[in-house]
Amino acid sequence: MSTPVRQHTDDRNELTTLITTATAELVRQWQRLITAQDTLLRTLERLRPGRGATTRINSYVTLFNQQVGEFSRATTALAERWAAQDLPTAYRDGALRALRAADADITLFRWTADHQAAITALTATFYTDLVGRIQEAVRRAQQFARAAQDATREVTLGRQHAGIDSARLAAEHPLSTVIYRDSSRHPVKDWARSALTYQGAFTANHGGINTGRLDLDASWFQCVDGPECGFVAHSDTDHADGTIRSAEDATAYPVSHHGCIRQWIPRPDLNGRRGLVSGDPA
Repeated sequence: MSTPVRQHTDDRNELTTLITTATAELVRQWQRLITAQDTLLRTLERLRPGRGATTRINSYVTLFNQQVGEFSRATTALAERWAAQDLPTAYRDGALRALRAADADITLFRWTADHQAAITALTATFYTDLVGRIQEAVRRAQQFARAAQDATREVTLGRQHAGIDSARLAAEHPLSTVIYRDSSRHPVKDWARSALTYQGAFTANHGGINTGRLDLDASWFQCVDGPECGFVAHSDTDHADGTIRSAEDATAYPVSHHGCIRQWIPRPDLNGRRGLVSGDPA
């Protein structure tokens, strides 16, 4: 029942380029926050008690907060572009890749109401996820600014003689990391690459699956994946690569984990095949 698996590297490279470009820009903007934190700490370390010290503290914190505001503006704009331009491009490319893999006419893909509804739902979810991370970073930066201001004021008022403990402040307010739900901390670059790769692959595969269902009337899909990748999760003993899955199963698990390389080939030629079970080898 197998069909040739065609590798369309141009499509995959375009998706990779989208992800790499957006990741680099997100990390670059996050670096603005990290640099501003380091600059504020180094500046406050040099403050000593005296007339005008409180005014100087406030001015330095104001400069830091301006950088936080610029970070928020730039990263939110990036999230908007990612949702409005890049993810629709990933969806379309996933659709075209699926049509080519099925030896179908790529002009079959159109931004119909069904496809528009699908990409709108996906981008709304992923945009909310990204903006939530950005807002969390802004809140943490503001908490750091307040903590640094309080610690420095104690020094300038003569209540503390050893100077601010910049190492402690940086450790308690690490703006170079992202906090996951399990409270683990991860470098911004690792999080950004993982998050955007997942969103891009998830969206592209949904484009391919929806195109197979809606434009080719495919009830079955062939899964192309890493040899050890499980269908539901990476550790699942039900391996995905080289299997035939129902349209429902493909839709439910377009990818199985962050970093998943899964792709889907529509198999309308299998419609009506008796005895075929989702998970059978291709």
